[in-house]
Amino acid sequence: MKIVAGNSNRVLAQAIAGYLDLELAQCAVRRFADQEIFVEIQENVRGEDVFVVQSTSFPANDNLMELLIIIDALRRASARRITAVLPYFGYARQDRKSAARTPISAKLVANLITEAGADRVLTIDLHAGQIQGFFDIPTDNLYAAPVFTRDIKERYETNNVMVVSPDVGGVVRARAIAKRIDAPLAIVDKRRERPGESEVMNIIGSVEGRHCLLVDDIVDSGGTLCNAADALISVGAVSVTAYITHGVLSGGAVARITASKLRELVITDSIETTSAMQAAHNIRVVSIAPLLGEAISRTALEKSVSSLFD
Repeated sequence: MKIVAGNSNRVLAQAIAGYLDLELAQCAVRRFADQEIFVEIQENVRGEDVFVVQSTSFPANDNLMELLIIIDALRRASARRITAVLPYFGYARQDRKSAARTPISAKLVANLITEAGADRVLTIDLHAGQIQGFFDIPTDNLYAAPVFTRDIKERYETNNVMVVSPDVGGVVRARAIAKRIDAPLAIVDKRRERPGESEVMNIIGSVEGRHCLLVDDIVDSGGTLCNAADALISVGAVSVTAYITHGVLSGGAVARITASKLRELVITDSIETTSAMQAAHNIRVVSIAPLLGEAISRTALEKSVSSLFD
């Protein structure tokens, strides 16, 4: 088994390799003068079971092309099996035709990864579970829920906690966390006036006197979370903490989170953190390296991956 890393999140890739007691395979990813990507696998991978760790986060197009070219290089180097490990699967929010004459980019990206030569895909908390069906190769969608549940139990008395979904679409994800910690569930009802903006309208459930835990898969601009925190505090919540798998945090999101009523934003390292995130007083990162490392080990040994979440 070999672990190959692109440039999107080498820190996470090294942590995964460390968990598996391996060294990262030697792989050079460089740019020509016109920014074309060049990849060279610098050790023998013939007949090997190879796992390529690469989040397709910002810059999404560069990181996606790196992934595709690494997979192609491995295929041409006669790797026995190639697994694309995508801690964060970019373009996942474009999973359906939301209006006339719009693309389904998640399906296009799935086709690209398959055609490049990947034999299977390993990812975490897809924005929509049906994206697994866009792939014609085996796809394992892991969940950050066990990592978050452990952190919550270490930091909170769960008898005074309320798990909150920031919108109706995230209820299933929030309910999974609530079930694990035996806590009640509330929902934020919001109305989105235009793309990138949200307005919190109502809280479904009684949150008065409780520590609220907002659970979602992606935080991008941070507007939804900040509005949800304001609404929860206004109806009597003691505190609001957000547990979000993928910290995209684009534009002025970090400053918005820092100035908000959120007690803390907890994200995973599926996307490499920036210096601004590391400096923020209310943003904390928990690692998914052990979870991914264990899933990679079980995949290589042909053992059950789903049993990780029983």
